Amino acid sequence: MADERGCEAVAVRLLAQREHSRYELAQKVRQRCECDQASLNQVLDKLQDMGYLDDARYAAAFIRSSISRGRGAQRISYELRENGVDNAIASQALAEADVDWHVLASEQREKKFGREIPADYKERARQSRFLAGRGFYTDAIKAAFQ
Repeated sequence: MADERGCEAVAVRLLAQREHSRYELAQKVRQRCECDQASLNQVLDKLQDMGYLDDARYAAAFIRSSISRGRGAQRISYELRENGVDNAIASQALAEADVDWHVLASEQREKKFGREIPADYKERARQSRFLAGRGFYTDAIKAAFQ
């Protein structure tokens, strides 16, 4: 019971700093205190019931942060899955995000390479690879060159 309270204190402290997904929080708590899986699940369930831990809220915050960093929907979706967020929750949060991916891709291209759209195929391909690496889908990349 004592180590369960300690794990709960660690979890609450981590959640006070920023939002975490359930998977991410479980990993961090396991690193910081000794707690068996059953106790850890009880702590996480309790935090979810209290409203402190919410994967949907985490996904929304993560998406806002990623958009401000100029990342595309494909990369955001991948990173949410890596952090243990369910595909349905991630898809819903991305759909609710108020962002025009075409405009964001254009802004990122301009920020990196300037306003002029290259006529040279090689340079266009280089800029396209940059945007693909940022996680933009093909339609947004094409729109960035129009």
